[in-house]
Amino acid sequence: MNVKVSGTLSGTVVLPASKSQAHRLLICSALSGEKGRLECSSLNDDIEITVSCLNALGADIRYENNFFDIVPIDRPVPGAVLQCVESGSTLRFLLPVAAVLGADAVFDGHQRLARRPLSPLYEQIKAHGVALGEAGSFPLTCKGRLTGGSYSMVGNVSSQFISGLLFALPLAGEDSHLQITGPVESRSYIDMTVHALETFGIVVTRTGNGFFIPGGQAYHTPSKLAVEGDWSAAAFWLTAGAVGSGKIHCMGLDYRDSLQGDRVMADILRNMGARIEETGEGLSVFPSELHGISTDCADIPDLVPALSVAAACAGGTTVFHNISRLRLKESDRVGAICDMLGKFGISTEAAENTLTVFGGKPHRAVIDSRADHRIAMSAAIMATVAGGESIIECAGCVTKSYPAFFNDYIKLGGSADVIGVG
Repeated sequence: MNVKVSGTLSGTVVLPASKSQAHRLLICSALSGEKGRLECSSLNDDIEITVSCLNALGADIRYENNFFDIVPIDRPVPGAVLQCVESGSTLRFLLPVAAVLGADAVFDGHQRLARRPLSPLYEQIKAHGVALGEAGSFPLTCKGRLTGGSYSMVGNVSSQFISGLLFALPLAGEDSHLQITGPVESRSYIDMTVHALETFGIVVTRTGNGFFIPGGQAYHTPSKLAVEGDWSAAAFWLTAGAVGSGKIHCMGLDYRDSLQGDRVMADILRNMGARIEETGEGLSVFPSELHGISTDCADIPDLVPALSVAAACAGGTTVFHNISRLRLKESDRVGAICDMLGKFGISTEAAENTLTVFGGKPHRAVIDSRADHRIAMSAAIMATVAGGESIIECAGCVTKSYPAFFNDYIKLGGSADVIGVG
């Protein structure tokens, strides 16, 4: 759908459940020896895709009244077809899981997903007892059973490769050593995976350059499980409060103890001059005079679209470093951000691994979201300071991570009218 957006935002918003944490807890629950219950305040496309794929493998996961009831996989369904659609997390997490279960599964999805990197995970799985179909296209067949042993993975392509192996290798018949070479990016996502594994009684030991993973382990479901609020989603409202004209209170955020790396959004905005206050229920952000900064985005790639809006409204110049992986997301996000900001009248410069945003005064625009949920939401926030009405094409893509985004936008005082299908 195409949406016409305008208005100013203020008030209170309750954040949706963390997509990243939900993926991890659902996968661990489905691999457990016991039934489980997971509290999760909201759904989105990616969470539902992971649930669908786990059910295809043999789990029985049902959602009602903000809870998942989970009957884990007993015996994997032979030849299960896992429809990953556009969820890179689902594909990269469940490919090694299906392999270690010996499910002989078939993975399918949209072709944009097929073009996203799967190497070196693909080669490592093939080297450990599994026959895989041709990479770069769907359907992707997976036959055989993944063995333990020695694995090597580069750390700067996707942390999801490492997480996928960490989910799978405790179930292998042999011990495994997972060596991570080069710099590790998105390290906090790996930490989230390790924490989820520990919650389910799985032991993985950090080594100097990776992990030692004993084989033959069993997952055990704890008595209480809950998904916390999503810092990646909060980034848009925190930005809106800092660049807009009204205070926004974000409820459901754990600033002190959250393992989500994107919680540093609050710290980065503070470095830019934003006034942000902690409350017992979350964070409040106030209209602020922002200034440009230089920041390393290697561990927080998903924050760059929202931060680019803050940079566009800040005085001076902001430089985002280590952003090359943004080109491999749902869209080429570097190009998409430059195009979006340019349409709003904001100058940018992109190099191989840096993005520079020159603060200015945005004006209304028509934005092609490139079917990328984070670009669509960023454009909607920018529209609140651009004056007049802006149009976001293919805005329905927000359902991938935040289906209620435009409902919350309206609750905060904005206007979001569907004007057609794009």
